[in-house]
Amino acid sequence: MGEVAPGGAEDPDQSGEEGRLQRERERAAGLWPIGKALTTASVTAVAGLVVVMTSVLAVLGFPHLQHAKALPLSQLLDVLKLVLGTVASVGALFALVMAYRRQRLAEVADDRDQQRALLDAQRAVLEQERALLEQRQAQEDRTRVFNERFGAASAQLGHDEPAVRLAGAYAMAGLADDWERGRQTCIDVLCAVLRLPYTPDPGEDPAEGQDPAEHAAARAAYLAAREVRHTIIRIIGNHLNGHTDVSWRGHDLDFTAAVFDGGDFYEAVFTNDATVSFRGARFVEGTVDFRAAGFVGGMVDFRAAGFVGGTVDFEGAIGQRPVGLPDGMAPHLS
Repeated sequence: MGEVAPGGAEDPDQSGEEGRLQRERERAAGLWPIGKALTTASVTAVAGLVVVMTSVLAVLGFPHLQHAKALPLSQLLDVLKLVLGTVASVGALFALVMAYRRQRLAEVADDRDQQRALLDAQRAVLEQERALLEQRQAQEDRTRVFNERFGAASAQLGHDEPAVRLAGAYAMAGLADDWERGRQTCIDVLCAVLRLPYTPDPGEDPAEGQDPAEHAAARAAYLAAREVRHTIIRIIGNHLNGHTDVSWRGHDLDFTAAVFDGGDFYEAVFTNDATVSFRGARFVEGTVDFRAAGFVGGMVDFRAAGFVGGTVDFEGAIGQRPVGLPDGMAPHLS
């Protein structure tokens, strides 16, 4: 139904649009306009009737018809029947034409619907392929960014300046939080820094005969390196005790043969789906804090560890006793 303009008249623009669409549908179906089709059908029917009547009269030898002023009732009824039959035949012809047109239009509409459905399906496939390509490209871009960040953080951790190494430790930890697939690798790098060769404390006073300036430089280098080590331990501990948004529980920690001169694992939780190795580690000075830590399974290995001057505090720790931990330490652990 077209829109009705004020006053009850149909909107000419709407009517014109419907007419244009109807003509397009008729052209697509190979049909004439309805007026032309009905006129042609009428002319064809009349012509056909004339041809038939002429043929019949020709066969009969064109008999001479007598004219009468009035037709008998029986003949009048026959004429009426003939007229009604002719009208009915024309109506049937019109109905046939209209039915054919409806069928053709319906077939064209069905074909268009099928073509539209096929195009929609193809478009959906293309959209899906494009989305997959965009997702793959985004993943590649994300991986490239992570690799660039990893390279930059690794370079910082190997820098000569302690401040740069500290920045590298935080950068590597931030990358581990963001990069789930590469998290274990980032953790491994931080643990590897703790396993680097250890230079002991030169003491507060220079040795006999040692240049005071040389001693001061060595002392400053030791303190700076210790600050980097303790910062990395604190970063790892905070990711195990729930003080960070991202947890590193369940990831392996390799402190094999590392030297500890202090460190904070307060309330850290070592879970049963990770391996934590302090095997062969040496605790030489300072305090390594395992207070209130939780050992809830897994392999926490202290075999061959050396406690040669430092303090390891397990006060309040709970759970399973780490492997290789001396009997005198943390007697409350089972």
